[in-house]
This record gives sequence, structure tokens and C-alpha cells, in this order.
Amino acid sequence: MEEVFLGGVAACGAGFFTNPLEVVKTRMQLQGELKARGHYAVHYRGVFHAFITIATKDGLFAIQKGLVPALWYQFFMNGARLGTYQTLCNKKINTNADGSVSVVKSILCGAFSGTLGAVVGSPLYMVKTHLQAKSVEEIAVGHQHKHESMWTAFRQIYNQYGIKGLWRGVTGAVPRVTVGSGAQLATFSKACHFVEGTQIFKKDSILNALIASMMSGVVVVICMTPFDVISTRLYNQGIDKHGKGLFYDGFLDCFTKMFKSEGLWGFYKGWAPSLFRLGPHTVLSLVLWRMTRNFYASFKEEKA
Repeated sequence: MEEVFLGGVAACGAGFFTNPLEVVKTRMQLQGELKARGHYAVHYRGVFHAFITIATKDGLFAIQKGLVPALWYQFFMNGARLGTYQTLCNKKINTNADGSVSVVKSILCGAFSGTLGAVVGSPLYMVKTHLQAKSVEEIAVGHQHKHESMWTAFRQIYNQYGIKGLWRGVTGAVPRVTVGSGAQLATFSKACHFVEGTQIFKKDSILNALIASMMSGVVVVICMTPFDVISTRLYNQGIDKHGKGLFYDGFLDCFTKMFKSEGLWGFYKGWAPSLFRLGPHTVLSLVLWRMTRNFYASFKEEKA
């Protein structure tokens, strides 16, 4: 459990600073939903324009919309993800017989850990998406859910659709986090092993984790963005009285409809804020994760 807690704390620290970019990313991913380019109003023309538009129209504090469920999501999803991954690493499941880090095994460990984290954190991610997409009508994109807070959202969803309703959209979350986690943790582990092997910095130096996490962030953006867009669409779509999505029946249906109406580019909507967010988030979360684990290890040694 200690690995789960340490991973969750590190992710929350990163989530606080990168949530504004998550708000921008969500809005841009929903912009022009199922419409061809040139056939919809463009409220957000880029990352910086989106920041200005949101702050001007929705208010300055709107850039931190959905922060509460976002932090809880980071704690539970990344706590389960990073904690499970580190536990597998501690048991040497991601290494070869000679003790070197295996890329394939690391990817599988990361994917498994990501799948677990996605299922655990799915309800929080859904509510976070609803709150981040909510805006004044003038710049509204996607379906507008009327939740006032995280707790009212959970209550309303549960009262209308039961437990099943809280996990709506999980079919998009699992491939999103599985692919992202597999790419992130595998590249981070391999990069850490390589950087530490050069002995340029001390073994426990923060610079080892910093360089490795920067490399990992780029890979994550390339691999994860299409799945991220689909996940956002599935979570945010409106639903009928029976709990069925108004636009999409599931992951494959969303993929097909997006490709037909928006083309390949549709899957990379919001890639710029994703890059700005995922890069720093990967760096912050993985560096903080390494720091908290080192601090905890030192604390245990002092108490021993």
C-alpha cells in the first residue's frame, strides 16, 4: 500500500500545476465534434488563445475547473497505476535474466498497471471532464452537463443511472491509460536505466529522473492523443433516459464516426495542450514520484 500512496501523492502534486492545460485540452478536443473542418465555429484557436478566451468569458478561476475531481483522479488512478508498476518492478518482473530492464516486459507491466488505474479512476475522470467542459453558452463546446460540483455530479449520476452510470465511458479510458501507461513507464524505466548507467549524475540524483521523464513525455503524447480524444468524447457525450450515449455506442463506434466526419486530424485535436500538459505532467509526476520514494526510503532508514 505504501507504493500506491506515494504514487498518488506524486501525481496530485503534478495535477495541481497542469490542470489548466487539461481544461484547455478538453475544450479543444470537444470543439467541432463530428463536424468536418471549416463547418463549425472555432472558439479556441490555440493553447494561449484558449486560456485568454476561458479567462475572459468564464472567469479567471475557470482555468482550474474540475480541479477537485482531477486531484482525486490523480491520487486514485496514478496511485493504483504507479504503485502497481513499482510493486511489479520490485519483484523484478520487468527485468531480463541478467538483471537488465526489458522493454517488452516493462510495456506489459505498464499496460497492466494502467488498465487497473483506469478502471479505478474512471468515475472521477468522467466528472472531471463534465466540469471542465462546462462553460457559458458563447464558447460552449460538446454536451453541457449541469453539475455544480463533484459531489452533486456523483449524486445526480448515481440517482439516475446507478453504479453502472458511474463507470460509463470506461471503454475509452482503458485503452487510453493502457497505451499511455505502457509507453510512459516503459520509456521512463529504460531511460532511467540508461542515464544512471552513464554515471554522469549520482544514482539518486533528481536529474536522472528529470531527463528520463522528458523523453517519456514526448512518447506519451504521440501514442496517447488519439485515445485521449476518444475517451473525452465518450465521457462527455449526452445520454438518454436509459443511460445510452446520444452520439456513440462505444470505443469502436466513436472511432468510426470520428474518422468519417473529422478525418485523421480529428484524432489529434488538442495535441498542442496535450504536449504542453503531458510533458510537464510526466516530468513532475515521475520526478515527484522518485523524490517521494527516496524521501520515504530515507525516513525508514532513520527510523530503523
